[in-house]
Formats: sequence, structure tokens, C-alpha cells
Amino acid sequence: MDLSLNKLPWYAQVGLFVALAAAGVAAFYYLYAVPADQALEVQRKRLAALRVDISQGMAIAQQLPQFRAQVADLETRLDGLKAILPEEKDFGDLLRSLQTLAVQSNLTIRLFKPAPVVTKELHAEWPINIELDGTYHNLGLFYDRISRFSRIINIGNMAIKAKDKPDQNTSVSVACVATTFVLTEPAKNGGTAAKPPAGKPAAPAPGGKS
Repeated sequence: MDLSLNKLPWYAQVGLFVALAAAGVAAFYYLYAVPADQALEVQRKRLAALRVDISQGMAIAQQLPQFRAQVADLETRLDGLKAILPEEKDFGDLLRSLQTLAVQSNLTIRLFKPAPVVTKELHAEWPINIELDGTYHNLGLFYDRISRFSRIINIGNMAIKAKDKPDQNTSVSVACVATTFVLTEPAKNGGTAAKPPAGKPAAPAPGGKS
């Protein structure tokens, strides 16, 4: 069968050429242009996401000096807390310091006994039962020295009783509880940090006045 285009009318030849051209354009569009546009759109979305990440990263980087300053400030505060809250190894020294403050205030120590430790969520409370003999003036000196002490010490449950036979150096008997505090930190294995022994006895208290 002879299919020579030369035998077709000119308008048929033009129509066939237009049809073939349209089919070629359609094939190129659906086989190449559409997938390329889709791939380009995916890359555009990725680029937009990367730009957002870069913008966020730059914002965080700009705040990094502020974060470092905040960390340094928190570390300074923590060091300040450690300076006023004794560690376990300092507990014996703290007891001796309290005894020294009492003696320096011309008070006679009748009892100086640590009570059981009370453990809280973030700190432990170390109460010490104290009984003293002296005068109101010397008792005031003792409490004043405690208020200016480097450690935090709270005085509570105070009971003052006048002596039946007062003299110049001893007119009252005082019983109170001095409580100091210790920061506690969780152990690295997920447990709690070691606790100080409850009711650890103090060193023998001096029996006289300074």
C-alpha cells in the first residue's frame, strides 16, 4: 500500500503535520515537563524548609551569648548557695562552730545533740537540740552571732525559763532547736544522694563559760 504524503491534499498534509506536532508536544509535556515541575516543586519546598531551619539556627546563635550568661549566673547562684548550705563533710565543723559561738557568748552548754535528719525533695534539714544557761544579754549575743553566721541556721522551738536562784552570770535556762539546711542532689544512677547519718552525736561540749 502506497502511503506517500505527496498524494494527499495539501490541507491534509498540514493537518497531519499539526497532529503529529501536537502529539509530540503532549508527549514531551507529560513525560518530561510535568515530572520536572514536580521535582522542582519538591526542591523548592526543601529549600524553604532549609531556609526556615537556617533562620531558626541563626536566631539561636544570636541568643547563645545570652544563654551562656544565664548559665554563668545560675552557676554563680549555685556557688553562693553552696557557700551558705553546708555539705555533709562540714557538719562536724558546723557543730563545733555553734558550740564556739555559745561559749563566746558566755553561755553554759547543758545539751548539744543533733536530732534525726529530715529529708525533703531538694534539701535536707539538720536540727540540733540545744540547752543553755546564761543571761538574757548573753542569749541575745548568741542569737546575733548566729544571724551573722556564714551558714543558714534557723532557731525554733525556743523555751526560756528563769532560774530559781539566779546569779550575775546565770539567770535563765534556754532550750531551742537550731536547724541548718543542706542541698541534696540525685545520684547519677537515678537514685538519691547519700544522706548524712541521723542523730549523729556532736563532739563533747565544753562545760564552762569563756
